[in-house]
Amino acid sequence: MGIPLMGGSLTAVTAVLGTVFGLGLVAIVRGAVRHSAVARPAGGRWLMGRMPDSWNRRRVTLAVVAGVATGALTAWPVAAVLTTAAVLTLPGLLGRDKMAARRTERMEALALWTEMLRDTLSAAAGLEQAVLATADIAPAALEREMADLSADVRSGRSLPGVLRDFAEDLDDPLADVVVAALVMAAEQQASQLAPLLGELAESVREQVAMRQRVDAGRASVRTGVRVTVSVTLGMGVGLVVLNRPYLDPFNSVTGQVVLAVIGVLFAISFTWMTAIGRIDEPVRLIQSASSAKAGQEAGTAR
Repeated sequence: MGIPLMGGSLTAVTAVLGTVFGLGLVAIVRGAVRHSAVARPAGGRWLMGRMPDSWNRRRVTLAVVAGVATGALTAWPVAAVLTTAAVLTLPGLLGRDKMAARRTERMEALALWTEMLRDTLSAAAGLEQAVLATADIAPAALEREMADLSADVRSGRSLPGVLRDFAEDLDDPLADVVVAALVMAAEQQASQLAPLLGELAESVREQVAMRQRVDAGRASVRTGVRVTVSVTLGMGVGLVVLNRPYLDPFNSVTGQVVLAVIGVLFAISFTWMTAIGRIDEPVRLIQSASSAKAGQEAGTAR
C-alpha cells in the first residue's frame, strides 16, 4: 500500500508548500509560452504581470485558500495543488469566452465605422472631415478610441500620425488594414478610397460571421465539458464526504503519484480543448514603436 503520509501540522505545511509550488510552476509555464515581450516591473509586480489578466489578486487568494483547505481536509498535497490550479483555470476554460465576445463586438463596430466613413466620403467630404464626423457618432464598442482619435485630430496633429496612434490603441490586425488604407489616402491622396472601404467593411463582416460560427460550434463542446467536470468533481467530493475509506489508497505516496497523473491528464485535455477552438490572429500590419523595438532586440539576440 506504500508509505503512509504524515498527518497533523506537517500535512498542513506540506499542503501550503505544494500549493505555492503549483502556483510557481503555472507561472513559469505561462511565462515560457507567452509570445509577446513584456517589460519587467520591479518586485512582485513582474510575476503578476506574467499571469493571465483574469488572474487578479482576489482569484489568486481564493485559489490559495481553497488549495490549503483541501490539503488540510484530505491530507493530500497533490489535491491541494490540483485544487489551486482548478480554481485559477477552470472558470476561464469552461466559462464564457469574454475576450472573444468583446473582440467580435469590436470587429462589428469597426465594420460599421468603415461603412460610415465610406458613405461620408461618397458625399464629397474630405478624409479629415469624414473622420471627425464619424468619430462623434461612433459605435459604443469603439467609443473611447474614437473620442481619442477625434481629440488628436482637432489638436492639429497630422492625420497619418494620428491614425497610426489610433491603430496602436485598437491593437487589432483587421483595424490595421483599414487604418493602412486611410494612411495611404492621407499621405498620397489615393483615389477610389470609398469603394475600397466598402470592400474592407465587407471583409471584416465575413470575419465576424466566421467567428460566430466557430463560437457556435464550441458552445456544444463547452457544454459537454461542463457536464463532465461537474459530474467528476461532484463524485470526488461525494466520495470524500460520504465514503472516505474508498479513497484510502490515495493516502500513500504511490496514490499521490497516481492522483497527480490523473490531474495532469485532465489539464492536458482542457488545454487541448482550448487550443483547438482558438483562432490564430493574422500578423499586424502596423506595429507600435515598442513592439518593433522588441522584435528587433529579439532578432539581435538570436
